[in-house]
Amino acid sequence: MSRVIDIFVLFASLVIFFILSISHADESSNIHPKANQMAEKAIEEVIREHARELMSIPGVVGVGQGLCDGKSCIKIFVAGKTAEMEQKIPSVLDGFPVVIEVTGPIKALPKK
Repeated sequence: MSRVIDIFVLFASLVIFFILSISHADESSNIHPKANQMAEKAIEEVIREHARELMSIPGVVGVGQGLCDGKSCIKIFVAGKTAEMEQKIPSVLDGFPVVIEVTGPIKALPKK
């Protein structure tokens, strides 16, 4: 009978450990809330909402979508980097990382 009680106690301990580990996993997944915000809006929508504001920053010549480390990111194309510009451009927009890329001036091609 003692062996049955030992097995029952071991089983109950494992069940309790499993339940506690699941509840702890839910709590620890919210440690970095900004990382979890990425799926709230599509990147195209985020770019559309912020393009006018970003393009109003002196030196910004374009805004687009790109890949950064295999994940979607927002690319800000600039004629040249300045410290003032880097302060105005956020590093994250609605959960998507923002990367500044120096392209130089962008000019329209002449009509043929």
